[in-house]
Amino acid sequence: MYPLLFRTVLARMDPESAHHAALVVIRALGVPPLSALAARLTRPAPALETSALGLTFPTPFGVAAGFDKDVRAARGLFALGFGHIEVGTITAHPQPGNPRPRLFRLIPDRAVINRMGFNNAGAEAAAARLAALRRRRRRPLIGVNIGKSRVVEVDEATDDYVRSTRLLAPLADYLVVNVSSPNTPGLRDLQAVASLGPLLTAVKDAAGDTPLLVKIAPDLADDDIVAVARLAVDGGLAGIIATNTTIGRDGLKTSPAIVAAAGAGGLSGAPLRERSLEVLRLLRRNVPAFFAVISVGGVETGEDVRERLDAGATLVQGYTAFLYRGPLWARQINRSLTRSARRPTA
Repeated sequence: MYPLLFRTVLARMDPESAHHAALVVIRALGVPPLSALAARLTRPAPALETSALGLTFPTPFGVAAGFDKDVRAARGLFALGFGHIEVGTITAHPQPGNPRPRLFRLIPDRAVINRMGFNNAGAEAAAARLAALRRRRRRPLIGVNIGKSRVVEVDEATDDYVRSTRLLAPLADYLVVNVSSPNTPGLRDLQAVASLGPLLTAVKDAAGDTPLLVKIAPDLADDDIVAVARLAVDGGLAGIIATNTTIGRDGLKTSPAIVAAAGAGGLSGAPLRERSLEVLRLLRRNVPAFFAVISVGGVETGEDVRERLDAGATLVQGYTAFLYRGPLWARQINRSLTRSARRPTA
């Protein structure tokens, strides 16, 4: 049913408007009695429980940052079967993001280009919603992804991240420093080890006992990825999230005119699959077994998730395929993972 709905209705809507409409439905699914009904259909099998970051995840598959920017849909996403929800990216200062249109579908590629620009209501508003969420008896595991406020210069970024950290880390199950979005001017420059080291040290000090991870771009050279990994391990971080969106446009099936019309922004979805998997394998070869690597990028099927886990991913995240697969996507992934776990080994 969902493929038909997508082709006849959603694909004809402005992508951002369609996303907001979906969020309304997902939020409703997080409210009793709908949440209990949804959970009966989507609850992951107990065999999928995964230990990571000192926590127990009901399934290794979760929602990447970007879907629930303002901590509004976490309960509904949990009811749909996701093992964790990474909210954000959240900035210390509220900001509207870039002008619309800023989200574009590349349907032949099952991909999206976005230049949202960290549109969010700010860390204080997010902290209030997270506090309310933590008071609930049954709640999802929440990662909080933080970024640099646009109004803050790059050389003042550390103080900006620390401000968000102090508000949000006590309310997060884990915290992520996002230095890899292509949509905030100067942000990716912070991935350079000389800049990243002091930033991560300051954020880690402010985060206290909350596990801290850093999210990197797929466009980094392999040597730079290894350097960031070693910095993260030596700095006592809990893990790395790999990868964010790419600024590359190679190998797309979509008409070049449509791609050009979409303009600048980060590309996500199926075209990232191979590079994301390469980065995962590279990281796993260069970090200790205890160090978490959360793999994201081009994940669409249960087989994709299983491939990431077999390649050494601690957890796996998805986002773009949700737009193409629909509300039962996590259920499909979890059922596939359960079937693969039951297969006898040769």
